[in-house]
Amino acid sequence: MTEHTVAAFDEDLNAIDGLIREMGDLAATMAGSATRALLDLDNPLSRQVVSQDALMDARQRDLDERAITLIARRQPVAADLRMVVGAIRMAADLERIGDLAKNIAKRVGAVGEAVAPRRFAHGIEAMTALVLRQVEGVIRKYEMRDAEGLSALRADDEKIDIQYTAVFRELLTYMMEDPRNITACTHLLFCAKNLERIGDHVTNIAENAYYVLTGRQLSPDRPRTDETAIRLAE
Repeated sequence: MTEHTVAAFDEDLNAIDGLIREMGDLAATMAGSATRALLDLDNPLSRQVVSQDALMDARQRDLDERAITLIARRQPVAADLRMVVGAIRMAADLERIGDLAKNIAKRVGAVGEAVAPRRFAHGIEAMTALVLRQVEGVIRKYEMRDAEGLSALRADDEKIDIQYTAVFRELLTYMMEDPRNITACTHLLFCAKNLERIGDHVTNIAENAYYVLTGRQLSPDRPRTDETAIRLAE
């Protein structure tokens, strides 16, 4: 390649990297805002999250078009090809995180004004904090080219799974104590499940990013953390 061609190729790769970063930032914003909108019954905020999904979709389309054009024009190989294909896969997971956040936000209108989800929300807030750390962390570690950090972050998804189980049990208890709690707790269970699924998509991103950086696949058997051990430690 000439020096000019190499520079143009690097610019194309940097543009794709920039879109991944933008989509990651937007995914974290949407997930956090959607949960807050549900807990506070904030309809304007929920509508903002729903509208942001169109922006997320547009960025994914932009990335896909750039990646396909780059492959056709530059014919990348080895690590460069892994980066382009990996970016397409990561963008698909980030777009799905946006969809899940939008689904949480759309639930606000269904809740109505007769229930107050926030009084049951301690577990949901803790789970949201875990999920947002994962979403923000996976993009940051990819930008830093921190393969080992990505591996550790994937393992941390177990903490989200444990928190989801705790939230499920907590909300079920509220529903059994008083049938009037059922409506609010059902909406929060929906929210918790979507947060758990966001964690799964972060795991996919971490696995793809690790492969992009190393050329190796992480073991399909993710280390499992003993729930009792974590609770005793806490």
